[in-house]
Amino acid sequence: MTTAPQKVQDAELGILAPLPEMDDVQFRQWTELLEQRTGTVLPPERKSFLVTSLGLRMREIGCECYQEYYDRLNSGVNGALEWSTLVDRLTVHETRFFRHSSSMELVREQVSKTIRRGVGRAKSIHAWSVGCSTGEEAYTLAMVIDQSIRAAGARDAYFGVLGSDISQPSLQVGRRGIYNVRRVKDIDADVREEYFEALDDGRFQVHAELRKRVCFARLNILDIEREPLAEMDIIYCQNVLIYFDRARRKQIVERLAERLRPGGLLILGSGELVNWRHADMDKVQCAHTLAFQRRVLAGNAEA
Repeated sequence: MTTAPQKVQDAELGILAPLPEMDDVQFRQWTELLEQRTGTVLPPERKSFLVTSLGLRMREIGCECYQEYYDRLNSGVNGALEWSTLVDRLTVHETRFFRHSSSMELVREQVSKTIRRGVGRAKSIHAWSVGCSTGEEAYTLAMVIDQSIRAAGARDAYFGVLGSDISQPSLQVGRRGIYNVRRVKDIDADVREEYFEALDDGRFQVHAELRKRVCFARLNILDIEREPLAEMDIIYCQNVLIYFDRARRKQIVERLAERLRPGGLLILGSGELVNWRHADMDKVQCAHTLAFQRRVLAGNAEA
């Protein structure tokens, strides 16, 4: 057993104490909390990830055991604030600009169809990036929609993009719209020149005009039915469902489908959902993307 003087000496030398052991009961307690609050299912093979993520945060705030930290997370306002910090550590933030080209082609086609369908409401295009992380996907949607509107000659059309995520720190990055060279290196030079401004420190910031079109909001995907969201023309939800079990995936997609306008498009990740059917949705024939379109019923032709 490490003595108090030894702990002080180790701290002075910069030696980190080993992470506490997590038994099966504790693992189940933490995974149940994670699933209850976020819907995310953490399998046993990811136990080391959970231990590392919890342990690092516990060191930062001075917690020495999992139960102490668990109790802190369930202690009122301070617990809610700490949960917001922890969930950012447990969330995968892997994303990039123009990540899936075939999906973006579907977005271009959807914008063109929406504009062609009619006047008035059809000239207002709303898209939603679900699980937008640090904003690259939401800004990509905005760029593609803007390009498509201009290509269609509908310069008076309005568009807006909602980027939602459960991680507040990630959303803050998105709101600033500032990215390093590595993040923007794969964007075509002409697109980067049009939509980004080079900063003095070598980073790039999304132009203010495009940033104004993108709104970022903290949203738990399990609470969609309680959010006052407008009907969307495009809902983009890729690499999100993989963190949920099969039953939860279907539940989430059904809720997303309810948020689509007639004719609206739901784009998912290929292989993320198998054999899903909905009375008001038709599967889009696309070789490399899983997508569904909400049917336009009689009397809604101009919806």
